[in-house]
Amino acid sequence: MPVKRNFKDSVFTALFSNPDLLRELYCALEGVSLPPDVPVSINTLDNVLFLDFINDISFEIGGKMIVLIEHQSTINPNMALRLLFYITRLLEKRINSRKLYSKRAVTIPWPEFFVLYNGPDQYPDDTTIRLSSLFEKPEELGIPEKVQPLLELELRVININEGRNEKILKSCRKLAEYSVLMSKVRAYKDKLDNLEKGIQEAIKYCSRHDILKEFLEIHGSEVLNMILEEWNTEDAIAVAREEGLEEGIERGREQGRGEGREEGLEQGREQVLDLLSQRLSIDEIEEIKSRLK
Repeated sequence: MPVKRNFKDSVFTALFSNPDLLRELYCALEGVSLPPDVPVSINTLDNVLFLDFINDISFEIGGKMIVLIEHQSTINPNMALRLLFYITRLLEKRINSRKLYSKRAVTIPWPEFFVLYNGPDQYPDDTTIRLSSLFEKPEELGIPEKVQPLLELELRVININEGRNEKILKSCRKLAEYSVLMSKVRAYKDKLDNLEKGIQEAIKYCSRHDILKEFLEIHGSEVLNMILEEWNTEDAIAVAREEGLEEGIERGREQGRGEGREEGLEQGREQVLDLLSQRLSIDEIEEIKSRLK
């Protein structure tokens, strides 16, 4: 039975907020087989990682706590740190803080993190991002390079674009169909130079070819609005990043010009004093120095 959510879903979360589909998806990602009676408990946090639009699902299965994110923009280098905050929030929600002071050890689920990349950039089929990549360099802290950090978080980034990771997509039909839908949206958007018309044509294509047909029949207009809002949100984030970069560059230029002026003034002072030293006494030069300062 799908889980009701009170905030903005993406097509991905609307499609996979179903325990049976999540079990199938997890088995495809891990390359394992689990019986259908293995329970799946969804515990997604509200509104944590991606502004007000939800692209993440967290759930527990077989003693594991899985955080699953579908991502269409450029992979953020701080993703591991963001997931560290996320898993902390999940554990705070799951465990009564009083138990932390008990004499008994608190057991927690084994955490695993997946990012399903579905964006236009070239990206490897399967790669790992580590929290330790953000740490200060060991040699600068006087720590031998071979010493392993005492805190680590690893996440797998799996490329689910059409034609990539075919073994995984074949093992989970709904994920493969979702990949085709997003691919067609991108293709029709570029062809028609209009996002809304591109989404409409992609939905028609998928319905004709029995791709997410039942899902699209039930949620057709919602799917259109979800993709529109999700992609517009991604565009807004991209614009904000670009504007922030331009502002940073301009500030850097201003700072550089300011530093240049200061350097020029200092050089001017030195040249003046050098010329005066040839004609004035030491006491007179010191008085001029104090005035210049």
